[in-house]
Parts: sequence; C-alpha cells; structure tokens
Amino acid sequence: MNSTEEKLPDHQQFTVMGQPIDLKDDYVDWLLQTYKNNIGCHVVTLNAEMVMQAEANPILAEVIKKAELVIPDGAGIVLYGKLHGKNIARCPGIELASNLLETINENSQSTQTKVFFYGGSPEVIANAVTYWQNKLPNMAIAHQHGYISEAEQATLLKTLADWQPQLILVGLGVPKQELWIAENRHCCPQAIWIGIGGSFDIWGGAKERAPAWMQANHLEWLYRLYKEPWRWKRMSALPQFAWKAITEKR
Repeated sequence: MNSTEEKLPDHQQFTVMGQPIDLKDDYVDWLLQTYKNNIGCHVVTLNAEMVMQAEANPILAEVIKKAELVIPDGAGIVLYGKLHGKNIARCPGIELASNLLETINENSQSTQTKVFFYGGSPEVIANAVTYWQNKLPNMAIAHQHGYISEAEQATLLKTLADWQPQLILVGLGVPKQELWIAENRHCCPQAIWIGIGGSFDIWGGAKERAPAWMQANHLEWLYRLYKEPWRWKRMSALPQFAWKAITEKR
C-alpha cells in the first residue's frame, strides 16, 4: 500500500472471479489527484488472461487485491460484467497510460515531471522514449530496457531511488511486471506505478494496435492472435474464462 498517511480518493468495486475491479467514470482524473498529492499507487490493468493466471498463482492474486487501482482492461471483463448485471466500460491500459502522460504534462507547466520507462528491447524502449519526447518535450523521461542481469537490476533500483520519478511505466508482461512492481515500489513510494504490457512495442513502432473498429467491438485480442499466432496457448485462457463467466453464480 502507499506509504503516506493521506487517504486515496474513494471508488466503487466489483469482483470478477475473486479479483477486484475499481469502477470510476474517469480513471485519469483519479490518478491526477494522487499525482498532485504525491500519493503513491500501483495500477493493475486487469484482463481475462490475468484473472485466470491469478486463480493459479496466489501471489499474483494477492498483488492484484492490494493494488490501489485495478482497471478493466480486457473485453472479457466487460463480458463478465454484462453476464452478471454490471455495465463496465473498458479502459485499455495503453490508453490510460497515454492519457495520463498527456494530462500530467498539461497540469505540470511550472515543474518538470519525471517519468521512467522500464521494459522492452533496447531498440523498442529507445523508440518509445523518442515518441513521447517528441510529443511532450517538457517531460523528463529516463528508461531502461528489460533485458538486464541481476547486478544491473540492483543498479536500476538505485537509479529509481535516487531520481524518484513520479510516474513509472513497466512493460515486462504479465505476471512479471505486477510482481516486480509489488516487490520494488518501496524505492519510489510517492510514484504512480503501472504495468503496461506491450505498450512500448506500440509506441516504439514495433507493433500496431488493432483497427479502430476492432477496438470498438472489443476484438483486439483477435487481431493480436492474427498477427501473432504463437499466442494461441496464452489465448486458451479466454474460452476458460468465458465458460466460468457464464456458469458462475454470484
């Protein structure tokens, strides 16, 4: 949990197969308030695949439950809500992170916001930083690619502790990024930490998001499977989730 004594803004919750979802009209505004008040938090972008992983991994399940904000990232979460009488608006993690970067930049004209990107390949992360520095030239962005040794991990944590960025985006994949954040967020207790999956690949130009019509119809998972057929093993969690969503009694 955050290390300050200040209270985080309230929000309603809904449970998806034992995992919490925070229901808010504006997640970015909620995070902006935590940023302005120097209140640290861990943001989890929950989807069906992560829910199924959490069922098999009690450590991950506990990390999700302890996170200060859990957003409905995946179409499966929206489906679950509909099946159980709850209207849930999807909030893709990449859009949350993008909107938060832009919003913080707009609200920090007098001071330079410090942001740290961690994850991805050396080329991808460098291109992602360039992308955002071109969009937000007044924002200070430092980075570290995800292919580092244990000794380099220690150096990374010292860098974070010394620099104290206000926003830390981690793209190591699920569940590694969630577990890494939970283990190391004490280094920057007032920072907003978000696991953003493959967002660096999109920002860095290595991959493309699904067409807008597929995004609007919650079919990004199908586009990813089309582009990366090797994902089928991971995607096998989706029909399992759907079946449980249909048969589960609340």
